[in-house]
Amino acid sequence: MKGVILAGGSGTRLHPATLAVNKQLLPVYDKPMIYYPMSALMMAGIREILIISSPEYLDNYKRLFGNGSEFGLAVEYAVQPRPEGLAQAFIIGADFIGEQAAALVLGDNIFFGAGLGGLLDNARARELARQVKPSARGELEITDLNRFYMEMGELYVERMGRGFAWLDTGTHDSLLEASEFVRTLQKRQGVEIASLEEIAFHQGFIDRDQLRRRGELFAKTSYGQALLRLADG
Repeated sequence: MKGVILAGGSGTRLHPATLAVNKQLLPVYDKPMIYYPMSALMMAGIREILIISSPEYLDNYKRLFGNGSEFGLAVEYAVQPRPEGLAQAFIIGADFIGEQAAALVLGDNIFFGAGLGGLLDNARARELARQVKPSARGELEITDLNRFYMEMGELYVERMGRGFAWLDTGTHDSLLEASEFVRTLQKRQGVEIASLEEIAFHQGFIDRDQLRRRGELFAKTSYGQALLRLADG
């Protein structure tokens, strides 16, 4: 299965903060926003990921993720000339997806909950995801969904149960609330949320030495120190 992250748009509800930077690159507490949807794909065991964004921001994502090898991933990039709905992501990513199954996640959504990795992995095992066949209008109307997979023009939905959080970051208030949510959980529970290197290590995408190198790169931060503690066992 392949993953697609749609990280375009102009972020007008977050102006002026997003006048010079893509919304999905804004920090949610201690990580770029896009780390959170990226972590969801990784927890589902997905290693081939396409990031779609506006042309002026793609170089920023390339600096952030490179080719993905630091996380044991294969990351590619594609331009979204202008935002024209969710189905457009599958049109832009058609060559990347090919005949394989694909999961789409929005770059500004944050998912959290105990057992989320198993929930995503189970859905992946059932192979519910396939390439979308867009409607005549070239878009899909999607409302009130916690998570979705699509197959040949049909929409498959699996709702998250109690104990799961789905955070939006579309306004200044919701962005701050999401940061406070992440900070509170990390401080009180002592766990890192959306630590891509930690997920990659537990998934077997990278080894202990690779994990340690990433920790040393961020050694002056609590994020890097957590990676080093994990690397040291």
